Amino acid sequence: MEDMRQEWFDRARFGMFVHFGLYSGAARHEWVQNYERLTDEDYRQYFEHFEPDLFDANALARTAKETGMGYVVLTTKHHDGFCLWDSKLTDFTSVTNTGRDLVREYVEALRAEGLKVGLYHSVIDWHHPDFTVDWNHPRRDDEGAHALNVGRDMAAYRDYLHGQVRELLTEYGDIDYLFFDFTYPEEKDGWVGKGPGDWDATALLDLCRELQPNMLVNDRLGIPADFVTPEQYQPTSPIVRDGVPLTWEACQTLNGSWGYHRDNTDQKSPTMLVQMLVDSVSMGGNMLLNIGPDGRGAIVPRDAQTLGEIGEWMRLHRAAVIGAGHASFTPPREGVYTRRGNRLYLNLFSWPMGFVHLPELAGKVSYARLLNDGSWLRTSVSDPDREADLMTPAGEAEGTLTVHLPVRRPDVLVPVIELTMIDD
Repeated sequence: MEDMRQEWFDRARFGMFVHFGLYSGAARHEWVQNYERLTDEDYRQYFEHFEPDLFDANALARTAKETGMGYVVLTTKHHDGFCLWDSKLTDFTSVTNTGRDLVREYVEALRAEGLKVGLYHSVIDWHHPDFTVDWNHPRRDDEGAHALNVGRDMAAYRDYLHGQVRELLTEYGDIDYLFFDFTYPEEKDGWVGKGPGDWDATALLDLCRELQPNMLVNDRLGIPADFVTPEQYQPTSPIVRDGVPLTWEACQTLNGSWGYHRDNTDQKSPTMLVQMLVDSVSMGGNMLLNIGPDGRGAIVPRDAQTLGEIGEWMRLHRAAVIGAGHASFTPPREGVYTRRGNRLYLNLFSWPMGFVHLPELAGKVSYARLLNDGSWLRTSVSDPDREADLMTPAGEAEGTLTVHLPVRRPDVLVPVIELTMIDD
Protein backbone atom coordinates (compact mmCIF):
# COMPACT_ATOMS: atom_id res chain seq x y z
CA MET A 1 0.00 0.00 0.00
CA GLU A 2 1.36 3.41 -0.94
CA ASP A 3 2.52 5.59 1.92
CA MET A 4 -0.19 8.21 2.44
CA ARG A 5 2.47 10.80 3.30
CA GLN A 6 3.85 10.43 -0.18
CA GLU A 7 0.68 10.89 -2.22
CA TRP A 8 1.11 14.63 -2.77
CA PHE A 9 4.77 14.14 -3.77
CA ASP A 10 3.97 11.47 -6.35
CA ARG A 11 1.19 13.65 -7.73
CA ALA A 12 3.12 16.94 -7.89
CA ARG A 13 6.07 15.61 -9.95
CA PHE A 14 7.60 19.10 -10.29
CA GLY A 15 9.12 21.31 -7.60
CA MET A 16 11.30 24.38 -7.23
CA PHE A 17 14.60 24.42 -5.33
CA VAL A 18 15.76 27.81 -4.05
CA HIS A 19 19.39 28.32 -3.03
CA PHE A 20 19.79 31.66 -1.30
CA GLY A 21 22.35 32.85 1.22
CA LEU A 22 25.55 34.83 1.69
CA TYR A 23 27.07 33.17 -1.38
CA SER A 24 24.35 34.88 -3.47
CA GLY A 25 26.10 38.19 -2.89
CA ALA A 26 29.50 36.68 -3.60
CA ALA A 27 27.84 35.63 -6.90
CA ARG A 28 30.37 32.99 -7.88
CA HIS A 29 28.90 29.63 -6.80
CA GLU A 30 27.47 28.50 -3.45
CA TRP A 31 30.72 26.59 -2.73
CA VAL A 32 32.80 29.75 -3.12
CA GLN A 33 34.11 29.50 0.45
CA ASN A 34 35.33 25.97 -0.25
CA TYR A 35 36.63 26.59 -3.78
CA GLU A 36 38.57 29.71 -2.85
CA ARG A 37 39.66 28.48 0.62
CA LEU A 38 38.11 31.58 2.23
CA THR A 39 38.56 32.08 5.97
CA ASP A 40 35.70 33.24 8.20
CA GLU A 41 37.29 36.69 8.06
CA ASP A 42 37.37 36.66 4.24
CA TYR A 43 33.74 35.53 4.14
CA ARG A 44 32.51 37.97 6.78
CA GLN A 45 32.06 40.80 4.26
CA TYR A 46 29.19 38.91 2.64
CA PHE A 47 27.46 38.66 6.02
CA GLU A 48 27.91 42.37 6.70
CA HIS A 49 26.57 43.34 3.27
CA PHE A 50 23.71 40.82 3.04
CA GLU A 51 20.76 42.98 1.95
CA PRO A 52 17.92 40.87 0.53
CA ASP A 53 15.67 43.87 -0.15
CA LEU A 54 14.25 42.21 -3.29
CA PHE A 55 13.60 38.82 -1.67
CA ASP A 56 9.83 38.59 -2.12
CA ALA A 57 8.52 35.29 -0.83
CA ASN A 58 5.03 35.95 -2.19
CA ALA A 59 6.40 36.55 -5.69
CA LEU A 60 8.56 33.45 -5.37
CA ALA A 61 5.56 31.31 -4.41
CA ARG A 62 3.47 32.76 -7.24
CA THR A 63 6.25 32.08 -9.74
CA ALA A 64 6.51 28.46 -8.60
CA LYS A 65 2.76 28.02 -8.94
CA GLU A 66 2.67 29.68 -12.37
CA THR A 67 5.49 27.40 -13.51
CA GLY A 68 3.30 24.40 -12.63
CA MET A 69 5.27 23.35 -9.55
CA GLY A 70 3.52 21.82 -6.54
CA TYR A 71 6.17 22.42 -3.90
CA VAL A 72 9.21 24.55 -3.13
CA VAL A 73 12.38 23.75 -1.15
CA LEU A 74 14.41 26.61 0.41
CA THR A 75 17.92 26.48 1.83
CA THR A 76 17.47 27.21 5.54
CA LYS A 77 21.24 26.85 6.01
CA HIS A 78 23.89 25.88 3.48
CA HIS A 79 27.39 24.54 4.19
CA ASP A 80 28.64 28.02 5.14
CA GLY A 81 26.48 27.87 8.28
CA PHE A 82 24.46 31.04 7.62
CA CYS A 83 20.84 30.66 8.75
CA LEU A 84 17.81 32.24 7.06
CA TRP A 85 15.66 31.84 10.17
CA ASP A 86 15.60 33.18 13.72
CA SER A 87 17.82 30.53 15.28
CA LYS A 88 18.38 30.97 19.01
CA LEU A 89 21.56 28.86 18.80
CA THR A 90 23.69 31.29 16.78
CA ASP A 91 23.82 34.94 15.75
CA PHE A 92 24.97 33.94 12.24
CA THR A 93 21.46 34.53 10.90
CA SER A 94 19.43 36.76 8.60
CA VAL A 95 17.61 38.11 11.65
CA THR A 96 20.90 39.37 13.11
CA ASN A 97 21.93 41.30 10.03
CA THR A 98 18.59 42.24 8.43
CA GLY A 99 15.91 41.76 11.09
CA ARG A 100 14.10 39.37 8.74
CA ASP A 101 13.20 35.71 9.28
CA LEU A 102 13.21 34.66 5.63
CA VAL A 103 12.11 31.11 6.41
CA ARG A 104 8.96 32.41 8.10
CA GLU A 105 8.20 34.74 5.18
CA TYR A 106 8.70 31.85 2.78
CA VAL A 107 6.61 29.29 4.67
CA GLU A 108 3.68 31.71 4.98
CA ALA A 109 3.86 32.64 1.28
CA LEU A 110 3.83 29.00 0.16
CA ARG A 111 0.85 28.18 2.33
CA ALA A 112 -1.03 31.17 0.93
CA GLU A 113 -0.55 29.75 -2.59
CA GLY A 114 -1.52 26.21 -1.56
CA LEU A 115 1.97 24.83 -2.23
CA LYS A 116 3.74 22.17 -0.19
CA VAL A 117 6.48 23.45 2.10
CA GLY A 118 9.98 22.05 1.72
CA LEU A 119 13.11 22.92 3.67
CA TYR A 120 16.74 22.18 2.81
CA HIS A 121 19.18 21.90 5.70
CA SER A 122 22.91 21.27 5.48
CA VAL A 123 24.34 18.94 8.11
CA ILE A 124 27.71 20.52 7.25
CA ASP A 125 28.73 23.81 8.86
CA TRP A 126 32.04 25.48 7.98
CA HIS A 127 31.30 28.38 10.34
CA HIS A 128 30.73 26.37 13.53
CA PRO A 129 33.83 26.24 15.77
CA ASP A 130 33.23 22.58 16.75
CA PHE A 131 32.72 21.29 13.19
CA THR A 132 35.93 19.44 12.40
CA VAL A 133 38.07 20.22 9.35
CA ASP A 134 37.79 17.50 6.67
CA TRP A 135 38.38 17.18 2.94
CA ASN A 136 35.42 19.46 2.12
CA HIS A 137 36.34 22.18 4.62
CA PRO A 138 37.68 25.56 3.38
CA ARG A 139 40.57 25.31 5.89
CA ARG A 140 41.80 21.91 4.70
CA ASP A 141 44.86 23.33 2.94
CA ASP A 142 46.00 25.64 5.74
CA GLU A 143 49.52 25.06 6.99
CA GLY A 144 49.19 22.63 9.91
CA ALA A 145 45.49 22.21 9.09
CA HIS A 146 45.17 18.97 11.07
CA ALA A 147 46.07 20.89 14.25
CA LEU A 148 42.94 23.01 13.73
CA ASN A 149 40.88 20.05 14.95
CA VAL A 150 42.48 20.10 18.39
CA GLY A 151 39.71 21.15 20.75
CA ARG A 152 36.94 20.82 18.16
CA ASP A 153 34.11 18.61 19.41
CA MET A 154 31.73 16.96 16.96
CA ALA A 155 29.49 15.91 19.87
CA ALA A 156 28.90 19.60 20.62
CA TYR A 157 28.27 20.27 16.94
CA ARG A 158 25.80 17.36 16.81
CA ASP A 159 23.82 18.94 19.65
CA TYR A 160 23.76 22.19 17.68
CA LEU A 161 22.66 20.42 14.49
CA HIS A 162 19.85 18.55 16.22
CA GLY A 163 18.84 21.71 18.08
CA GLN A 164 18.53 23.69 14.87
CA VAL A 165 16.48 20.96 13.18
CA ARG A 166 14.21 20.99 16.23
CA GLU A 167 13.73 24.74 15.83
CA LEU A 168 12.80 24.40 12.16
CA LEU A 169 10.37 21.56 12.83
CA THR A 170 8.62 23.18 15.82
CA GLU A 171 8.51 26.92 15.08
CA TYR A 172 7.02 27.00 11.57
CA GLY A 173 3.96 24.76 11.61
CA ASP A 174 3.54 21.77 9.34
CA ILE A 175 6.53 21.05 7.11
CA ASP A 176 5.92 18.67 4.20
CA TYR A 177 9.45 17.86 3.07
CA LEU A 178 13.02 18.03 4.41
CA PHE A 179 16.11 17.76 2.23
CA PHE A 180 19.25 17.05 4.28
CA ASP A 181 22.62 17.61 2.60
CA PHE A 182 25.00 15.62 2.69
CA THR A 183 27.10 12.62 3.85
CA TYR A 184 30.62 11.80 2.59
CA PRO A 185 32.19 8.97 4.65
CA GLU A 186 35.10 8.20 2.30
CA GLU A 187 38.68 9.24 3.07
CA LYS A 188 40.44 11.68 0.77
CA ASP A 189 43.68 13.68 0.72
CA GLY A 190 44.66 12.45 4.17
CA TRP A 191 41.35 13.46 5.74
CA VAL A 192 38.46 11.33 6.94
CA GLY A 193 35.01 12.31 5.71
CA LYS A 194 31.80 12.33 7.69
CA GLY A 195 29.22 9.57 7.87
CA PRO A 196 25.90 8.83 9.58
CA GLY A 197 27.62 8.53 12.97
CA ASP A 198 28.84 12.12 12.76
CA TRP A 199 25.25 13.35 12.50
CA ASP A 200 23.80 10.61 14.72
CA ALA A 201 21.63 10.10 11.67
CA THR A 202 19.26 7.58 13.24
CA ALA A 203 18.43 9.88 16.15
CA LEU A 204 18.10 12.85 13.77
CA LEU A 205 15.66 10.97 11.55
CA ASP A 206 13.77 9.82 14.66
CA LEU A 207 13.51 13.47 15.71
CA CYS A 208 12.03 14.34 12.32
CA ARG A 209 9.49 11.52 12.61
CA GLU A 210 8.53 12.60 16.12
CA LEU A 211 8.13 16.32 15.37
CA GLN A 212 6.69 16.08 11.82
CA PRO A 213 5.27 12.57 11.34
CA ASN A 214 3.81 13.42 7.92
CA MET A 215 7.01 14.94 6.54
CA LEU A 216 9.05 13.29 3.78
CA VAL A 217 12.81 13.11 4.37
CA ASN A 218 15.50 12.45 1.75
CA ASP A 219 18.32 9.91 1.87
CA ARG A 220 21.34 12.17 2.42
CA LEU A 221 21.90 11.45 6.11
CA GLY A 222 23.53 8.26 4.85
CA ILE A 223 20.67 6.03 6.01
CA PRO A 224 17.49 4.99 4.16
CA ALA A 225 14.57 7.38 4.40
CA ASP A 226 11.67 8.30 2.08
CA PHE A 227 13.20 9.14 -1.30
CA VAL A 228 16.49 9.16 -3.18
CA THR A 229 18.02 12.18 -4.87
CA PRO A 230 20.03 11.81 -8.09
CA GLU A 231 21.75 15.18 -8.63
CA GLN A 232 22.74 16.83 -11.92
CA TYR A 233 22.10 13.71 -13.99
CA GLN A 234 19.04 11.96 -15.37
CA PRO A 235 18.43 8.26 -14.62
CA THR A 236 17.72 6.14 -17.69
CA SER A 237 15.13 3.82 -16.14
CA PRO A 238 12.94 3.66 -13.02
CA ILE A 239 15.14 3.38 -9.91
CA VAL A 240 14.84 -0.05 -8.30
CA ARG A 241 16.65 -1.48 -5.30
CA ASP A 242 16.38 -5.21 -4.49
CA GLY A 243 13.48 -5.46 -6.91
CA VAL A 244 11.50 -2.67 -5.22
CA PRO A 245 10.82 0.61 -7.09
CA LEU A 246 12.15 3.60 -5.13
CA THR A 247 10.62 7.04 -4.79
CA TRP A 248 13.06 9.46 -6.39
CA GLU A 249 13.59 13.04 -7.38
CA ALA A 250 16.17 14.39 -9.83
CA CYS A 251 17.69 17.64 -8.55
CA GLN A 252 18.64 19.87 -11.44
CA THR A 253 20.08 23.34 -11.99
CA LEU A 254 19.42 25.90 -14.67
CA ASN A 255 23.13 26.48 -15.30
CA GLY A 256 25.20 24.00 -13.27
CA SER A 257 25.38 26.25 -10.20
CA TRP A 258 22.93 26.15 -7.29
CA GLY A 259 23.68 29.56 -5.79
CA TYR A 260 23.65 32.71 -7.93
CA HIS A 261 26.64 32.70 -10.25
CA ARG A 262 26.63 35.96 -12.16
CA ASP A 263 29.14 34.97 -14.85
CA ASN A 264 27.86 31.45 -15.49
CA THR A 265 25.68 31.70 -18.59
CA ASP A 266 25.65 27.97 -19.35
CA GLN A 267 21.86 28.08 -19.26
CA LYS A 268 19.82 25.00 -20.17
CA SER A 269 17.12 25.72 -22.73
CA PRO A 270 13.46 25.54 -21.69
CA THR A 271 13.02 22.71 -24.21
CA MET A 272 15.79 20.65 -22.59
CA LEU A 273 14.31 21.24 -19.13
CA VAL A 274 10.80 20.17 -20.17
CA GLN A 275 12.29 17.06 -21.79
CA MET A 276 14.11 16.33 -18.51
CA LEU A 277 10.86 16.82 -16.57
CA VAL A 278 8.73 14.47 -18.67
CA ASP A 279 11.64 12.02 -18.83
CA SER A 280 11.68 11.95 -15.01
CA VAL A 281 7.91 11.41 -14.84
CA SER A 282 8.14 8.67 -17.49
CA MET A 283 10.39 6.75 -15.07
CA GLY A 284 8.16 7.35 -12.06
CA GLY A 285 10.27 10.21 -10.66
CA ASN A 286 10.03 13.91 -9.84
CA MET A 287 12.16 16.85 -10.92
CA LEU A 288 13.28 19.55 -8.49
CA LEU A 289 14.46 22.50 -10.58
CA ASN A 290 16.69 25.06 -8.89
CA ILE A 291 16.86 28.82 -9.06
CA GLY A 292 19.51 30.90 -7.31
CA PRO A 293 18.14 34.37 -6.51
CA ASP A 294 20.69 37.15 -6.88
CA GLY A 295 22.49 39.03 -4.11
CA ARG A 296 19.40 41.15 -3.42
CA GLY A 297 17.08 38.14 -3.41
CA ALA A 298 15.45 38.69 -6.80
CA ILE A 299 14.79 35.97 -9.35
CA VAL A 300 17.36 36.62 -12.08
CA PRO A 301 15.80 37.78 -15.41
CA ARG A 302 17.31 34.88 -17.39
CA ASP A 303 15.80 32.42 -14.88
CA ALA A 304 12.45 34.20 -14.85
CA GLN A 305 12.29 33.98 -18.65
CA THR A 306 13.05 30.24 -18.60
CA LEU A 307 10.47 29.59 -15.88
CA GLY A 308 7.92 31.62 -17.83
CA GLU A 309 8.39 29.47 -20.92
CA ILE A 310 8.14 26.27 -18.90
CA GLY A 311 5.03 27.66 -17.19
CA GLU A 312 3.36 28.31 -20.52
CA TRP A 313 4.11 24.72 -21.59
CA MET A 314 2.75 23.42 -18.27
CA ARG A 315 -0.43 25.49 -18.67
CA LEU A 316 -1.31 23.44 -21.73
CA HIS A 317 0.32 20.10 -20.86
CA ARG A 318 0.07 19.74 -17.08
CA ALA A 319 -2.08 16.61 -17.49
CA ALA A 320 0.99 14.80 -18.89
CA VAL A 321 2.97 15.62 -15.72
CA ILE A 322 0.85 16.22 -12.61
CA GLY A 323 -0.54 12.97 -11.27
CA ALA A 324 1.17 11.07 -14.09
CA GLY A 325 3.85 8.40 -13.88
CA HIS A 326 5.54 5.47 -15.54
CA ALA A 327 3.82 3.57 -18.36
CA SER A 328 4.71 -0.04 -19.10
CA PHE A 329 4.44 0.30 -22.89
CA THR A 330 7.47 0.55 -25.16
CA PRO A 331 7.67 4.14 -26.43
CA PRO A 332 8.63 4.97 -30.02
CA ARG A 333 12.12 6.27 -30.68
CA GLU A 334 10.83 9.85 -30.91
CA GLY A 335 9.87 10.32 -27.26
CA VAL A 336 8.72 9.02 -23.88
CA TYR A 337 5.40 8.02 -22.36
CA THR A 338 3.79 9.25 -19.18
CA ARG A 339 0.49 7.86 -17.94
CA ARG A 340 -2.38 9.11 -15.78
CA GLY A 341 -5.32 6.76 -15.37
CA ASN A 342 -6.63 5.78 -18.82
CA ARG A 343 -4.70 8.56 -20.56
CA LEU A 344 -1.33 7.78 -22.11
CA TYR A 345 0.82 10.77 -23.10
CA LEU A 346 3.45 10.60 -25.80
CA ASN A 347 5.93 13.42 -25.19
CA LEU A 348 7.72 13.91 -28.49
CA PHE A 349 11.37 14.95 -28.35
CA SER A 350 11.56 14.95 -32.15
CA TRP A 351 8.84 15.53 -34.73
CA PRO A 352 8.66 12.83 -37.41
CA MET A 353 7.30 13.44 -40.88
CA GLY A 354 3.72 12.34 -41.25
CA PHE A 355 3.49 9.45 -38.81
CA VAL A 356 4.60 8.13 -35.46
CA HIS A 357 4.41 4.36 -34.93
CA LEU A 358 3.49 3.04 -31.49
CA PRO A 359 4.36 -0.60 -30.70
CA GLU A 360 1.84 -2.75 -28.76
CA LEU A 361 -1.00 -0.20 -28.96
CA ALA A 362 -3.11 -1.44 -31.90
CA GLY A 363 -6.65 -2.01 -30.65
CA LYS A 364 -5.94 -0.35 -27.30
CA VAL A 365 -6.61 3.32 -28.09
CA SER A 366 -10.06 4.86 -28.61
CA TYR A 367 -8.99 8.45 -29.34
CA ALA A 368 -5.85 10.42 -30.10
CA ARG A 369 -5.36 14.18 -30.00
CA LEU A 370 -2.69 16.82 -29.69
CA LEU A 371 -2.80 18.05 -26.13
CA ASN A 372 -1.79 21.67 -26.79
CA ASP A 373 -4.95 22.48 -28.79
CA GLY A 374 -7.11 19.38 -28.31
CA SER A 375 -7.11 18.62 -32.05
CA TRP A 376 -8.02 15.10 -33.18
CA LEU A 377 -5.38 12.90 -34.80
CA ARG A 378 -6.21 10.07 -37.18
CA THR A 379 -4.92 6.59 -36.27
CA SER A 380 -4.53 3.46 -38.36
CA VAL A 381 -3.12 -0.06 -38.31
CA SER A 382 -1.17 -1.32 -41.32
CA ASP A 383 -0.84 -4.81 -42.69
CA PRO A 384 2.43 -6.23 -41.31
CA ASP A 385 2.92 -8.16 -44.57
CA ARG A 386 2.67 -5.13 -46.84
CA GLU A 387 5.82 -4.67 -48.86
CA ALA A 388 7.34 -1.30 -49.57
CA ASP A 389 7.20 0.06 -53.09
CA LEU A 390 7.98 3.37 -54.70
CA MET A 391 5.56 5.52 -52.65
CA THR A 392 4.13 3.11 -50.11
CA PRO A 393 5.99 2.26 -46.90
CA ALA A 394 6.29 -1.29 -45.67
CA GLY A 395 3.76 -2.42 -43.09
CA GLU A 396 4.59 -1.98 -39.43
CA ALA A 397 5.10 -4.87 -37.02
CA GLU A 398 2.08 -6.72 -35.66
CA GLY A 399 0.31 -4.73 -32.92
CA THR A 400 1.62 -1.33 -34.02
CA LEU A 401 -0.69 1.68 -33.95
CA THR A 402 0.16 4.49 -36.37
CA VAL A 403 -0.75 8.08 -35.47
CA HIS A 404 -0.97 10.51 -38.39
CA LEU A 405 0.68 13.88 -37.77
CA PRO A 406 0.47 17.28 -39.41
CA VAL A 407 3.58 18.35 -41.25
CA ARG A 408 3.96 21.41 -39.07
CA ARG A 409 5.15 20.69 -35.55
CA PRO A 410 3.03 22.47 -32.90
CA ASP A 411 4.77 25.62 -31.66
CA VAL A 412 5.33 24.33 -28.11
CA LEU A 413 8.51 23.26 -26.30
CA VAL A 414 7.59 19.57 -26.39
CA PRO A 415 4.54 18.42 -28.37
CA VAL A 416 2.35 15.88 -26.55
CA ILE A 417 -0.09 13.39 -28.02
CA GLU A 418 -2.82 12.29 -25.62
CA LEU A 419 -4.08 8.74 -26.20
CA THR A 420 -7.28 7.61 -24.49
CA MET A 421 -6.88 3.95 -23.67
CA ILE A 422 -9.68 1.41 -24.08
CA ASP A 423 -10.44 -0.02 -20.65
CA ASP A 424 -9.01 -3.52 -20.29
